[in-house]
Amino acid sequence: MFGIIIAFKNYKISTGIEGIFTSSWAGLTHFRELINDYNFPSLVRNTLILSVLKVIFSYPIPILFAIMLSEVKHVFFKRFVQTVSYLPHFISWVVVTGIAYAFFSSGYGIFNELMLSLHIIKEPVQILTDPDSFYGLAVMTAIWKEAGWWTIIFLAALAGIDPALYEAAEIDGAGRIKRILYITLPGLKSASIVVLILTIGSILGGGLVGSNFEQSMLLGNALNNEKSQIIQTYAFSVGLAQGRFSFATAIDLMQSVISVFLIFTSNYIAKRFSGTGLF
Repeated sequence: MFGIIIAFKNYKISTGIEGIFTSSWAGLTHFRELINDYNFPSLVRNTLILSVLKVIFSYPIPILFAIMLSEVKHVFFKRFVQTVSYLPHFISWVVVTGIAYAFFSSGYGIFNELMLSLHIIKEPVQILTDPDSFYGLAVMTAIWKEAGWWTIIFLAALAGIDPALYEAAEIDGAGRIKRILYITLPGLKSASIVVLILTIGSILGGGLVGSNFEQSMLLGNALNNEKSQIIQTYAFSVGLAQGRFSFATAIDLMQSVISVFLIFTSNYIAKRFSGTGLF
């Protein structure tokens, strides 16, 4: 953590650890350079749009999936589906990208081959290189990879609900939908709010609903760069790859400060309206 100080210095890697203390002070120069960079508006736009889309589409799916699994009575089938759903979490984004190329490549992808054989399309769809397709591709792969893993949290919350509540509701004549609305969903309230707060806090990095950096780095290319380049990839390509460690640190520090602010703000709003929060 002490190395954050190089964000305010003119640090060079050739000076080693000693350079953290001996490098000249730059003040807020690197922060001003980032804000004044002509790429900055598009970087912020891409980062926010990608993260917000993940929150909108990825966040509700584990909750719905957990509710559906809780309604399954066949124990073996339930465990099988749950295991299959969270296995993609352990697959690296490099492998996921390879799978995406195998499915959506315009030359040999399964998707285009199927669509062409069914005469639904007349020529291959350029999903991997089309800028307008990048957001959808990133959200879809994030859902496939992480939804099952986050379902575990909500299943654990459901396990804490007293079964007597369901039995009493059933005796009173409440159907399945009523039991879900008045027992299951309220039982998921605390877990849902905590996950939402953490998700909002990582909105600039997308860490809880799929890594924005790895997706943009691996699925991004020169053709879809206008939509795939985000703050993290810019920090890597302009900062670390060019040896500008002070500039890269300034970018990440700014992102971290904003994330902390978002966590405190979302936690305050959640406690104000629901009485539940992280702290």
